[in-house]
Amino acid sequence: MKCIVIGITDHPLPWFPPEVMEIIKEGRVFSGGRRHHSLVAPLLPQGARWIDITVPLDAVFQAYQAASTETITIFASGDPLFFGFANTIRRKMPEAAIVVYPAFNSLQTLAHRLLMPYHDMRIVSLTGRPWPEFDRALIECAPKIGVLTDREHTPAAIARRMTDYGYTSYNIYVGEQLGNPAQEKVTALTLDEASRRDFAMPNCVILIENGADRQRPFGIPDSRFALLDGREKMITKMPIRLLTLQALDLPQRSVFWDIGFCTGSVSIEARLQFPHLQVCSFEIRPECEAIIRENSRRFGAPGIDVHIGDFLQTDLSGLPRPDAVFIGGHGGRLKEMMDKVLTVLAADGVIVFNSVTSPKVPVDSRQLWDEACKALGLLQETPERIQLNDYNPIEILRCKRQPSYK
Repeated sequence: MKCIVIGITDHPLPWFPPEVMEIIKEGRVFSGGRRHHSLVAPLLPQGARWIDITVPLDAVFQAYQAASTETITIFASGDPLFFGFANTIRRKMPEAAIVVYPAFNSLQTLAHRLLMPYHDMRIVSLTGRPWPEFDRALIECAPKIGVLTDREHTPAAIARRMTDYGYTSYNIYVGEQLGNPAQEKVTALTLDEASRRDFAMPNCVILIENGADRQRPFGIPDSRFALLDGREKMITKMPIRLLTLQALDLPQRSVFWDIGFCTGSVSIEARLQFPHLQVCSFEIRPECEAIIRENSRRFGAPGIDVHIGDFLQTDLSGLPRPDAVFIGGHGGRLKEMMDKVLTVLAADGVIVFNSVTSPKVPVDSRQLWDEACKALGLLQETPERIQLNDYNPIEILRCKRQPSYK
């Protein structure tokens, strides 16, 4: 099967070079979105067949397979290899021969309208995608971010999310209906202005830092967190947090679970230092949900997936499989929690737990850990022992599956 994918803009009178016009003239089977069909219909030869690209895409590719004896000429917006339909063809039909004739994509066009160099622009697509890559760009303080939008992730929604999490040191440029001379509009706005406006579709966004300096701390002071009932002892102290993250080996991990998050300090520190991570946080106390959300906004840590309720009763089936787990609270049920974690933990995953040595603690948490590891057949690693000021000593404990596990 051969697919010729032609990039197209929103200009009502599309122009193509002679080579592409010859392809259209000789074609028999064409495809694209309905908007594309309305633009190119006058150029199609008489008797041409058109296959609409609509969801679900399985039906579209079934139609392509049925027409596999023909060359299929496909129209796609902008550059078909830039988050575009040519990539979908390669994934769905890896055996197909593909030829691409690109046009400028929307972010290139917006940069051109602004006379803005774009070789250093961080690109994020929110078209049919969730927020994580956009959140990562913010946390990493990318100075120039190009964003492809959709009807949910609008320029206004983007501006509100940035404002909610304190990323206000950006100006926003919005390009609407680019390529259509009668309707095209390019606007420079503050985030506050953009958050209160509606924008015509299709549109895209470029965000530029305006010179304000946002600090990304390495180790957040304990005093800056909103606390549970104002109790400082309910937070994992900053040096312990950083050692715990080190024990979890987070630069090499992809999904981190924080069980018993309380104030959310470990989850937030992990999110800020390792923004590539998916972070899922669990806590039994319902009052802690407001606390972690307040702290997430205070420190600019969007994207933490919060779950409230008894971890042992929580349905884990729809959650990403963790390869790093920290158990910050166990309520005397450490073995049961670890056993449940093992049902989803990646083969090379690790579990970390901080044990406090104190004569006031009725149950020795190190003993619970040792008993659980032995009963579950887990391999313990050499613990790290630390004492801060007048606080009780803490052991940072880590375990993983036996090497024979597959």
